[in-house]
Amino acid sequence: MSDAIRTDSAPRPVGLYPHARRVGQLLFLSGIGPRDPASNAIAGNVHDADGRLISYDIDAQCRAVFANVRAVLEASGARWADLVDVTVYLTDMARDFKAYNAVWAEYFPDIDTAPCRTTLGITALPTPIAIEFKCVAALNGDAKPE
Repeated sequence: MSDAIRTDSAPRPVGLYPHARRVGQLLFLSGIGPRDPASNAIAGNVHDADGRLISYDIDAQCRAVFANVRAVLEASGARWADLVDVTVYLTDMARDFKAYNAVWAEYFPDIDTAPCRTTLGITALPTPIAIEFKCVAALNGDAKPE
């Protein structure tokens, strides 16, 4: 049996799936990107007059992803310390890895308590975002969703 988690504190999923699913003491987060929960705007994106993406700010997108992951964790009764594995997708590894890695170090400064991490360079994500996280957390017995 599993419990679906949804929250208004994180952006709506772009498809028909929950923000997270709890199975026993494990919490699996769906892909989390940098969209704003209230406006659905993508942090750091700059568009031209025709609405085409002309640039983005990876630092702003990283920080928005971390905020959205935190919102889903909290809605699930979890916290940062519960994260055990994070898969990170970057659409431009060569351009963005250094900046993303610096933001990561702010959120996880201690290698001994940081979750495991895999970073993949990919060609695209479903919306015009440059970064997305896929997370797994291990919950303690008293974690309760909001």
